[in-house]
Amino acid sequence: MLTVGVSVMAARRLVGPVNALTHAARRMRDGDSSARVQVRTTGEISELATAFNEMSEHLQRMEEQRKAMVSDVSHELRTPLSNLRGWLEAAQDGVAELDPALIASLVEELLLLQHIVDDLQDLALADAGKLRLHLEPVHLGDLLDQVATAHRGRAEAAGLTLTTGVIGAPALTADPVRLRQAVGNLVTNSLRYTPAGGRITLGARRDGDHVVIEVTDTGIGIRAEHLPHVFDRFWRAEKSRNRRTGGSGLGLAIVRDLAEAHGGTATAASTPGVRTTFTLRLPARP
Repeated sequence: MLTVGVSVMAARRLVGPVNALTHAARRMRDGDSSARVQVRTTGEISELATAFNEMSEHLQRMEEQRKAMVSDVSHELRTPLSNLRGWLEAAQDGVAELDPALIASLVEELLLLQHIVDDLQDLALADAGKLRLHLEPVHLGDLLDQVATAHRGRAEAAGLTLTTGVIGAPALTADPVRLRQAVGNLVTNSLRYTPAGGRITLGARRDGDHVVIEVTDTGIGIRAEHLPHVFDRFWRAEKSRNRRTGGSGLGLAIVRDLAEAHGGTATAASTPGVRTTFTLRLPARP
C-alpha cells in the first residue's frame, strides 16, 4: 500500500506539469500568446517549462511587432495615396486643373510611395534571409567619394559641409551597391538633422579584424534614452515628425539589416547638440 501510494503521488507530480504545458500549448494554438506555465519543479520538466515560457514570450513580442508593423505601414501609405486620389478625382470632376506644378507634386507623392515600397521590400528580403549580396573587393575611398558626390548638392543647398577621409587602405569584401545604400541612408539621416553651418564627415579605417565606416555629423544629436531605438522600424524620437520632416522611418533599419547581412554591426553614439556618429563595423578582408 505504501509503495502504491508513493507511486501515485510521484505520478501526479510528474503528470501535473505536463498537463499544464499541454493546456498552455493549446491556448497558444488558439491564439492566446500570453499563455505561460508556472515553474515549480526542478530537472527536465522545469527546463521544458522555462523553454516554453521563453518561446511564448518571444512569439508574443513577434506578434506585437507584426501588428505595429502593419499599423505603421498603413499609416505611411495612407497619406500619399489620399493625396493622389484627392487631386486626381478633383481633376476628373473638373474642379482642379492638372497644371505643371500639380503634376510635379503628384509625381513627388508617387516617388515617396515607391521609396517606401522599395524599403519594405528590402526589409522583407532581409527578414526572410533572401537578401542577396554580390561580394567583391571594395575600394572604400572611391565608395565614400561616390556617396559624398551624390549628396553634395543637397548638402550645399542646406549650408552644410560634406567631407570624406580614409585612413590607410582598409581591405574590404562587400556588395558595393548595398554598401553605398547603407552609407547613403546614414548621410541622408545626417542631412535631415544637421542645421545650416554644420559638418558631415564620412570616414573609414582598419580596426583589428574589422573595417570601420563612420558617418559623423554636428547635428541636433540623439538623447541617451533614444539611442537603443534608432534602428527600429518606423521609430521616431518625435512622434510629430511626418514623412517629409522625419523620413519614412525605415532607412536606419535597412542600414542595420545590410550591416548584419555582411556579418557586421551598426551602432550609434551621440552627444546632443555636439555630434552624432553612426558606425558600420564589417569583417575585414584578409
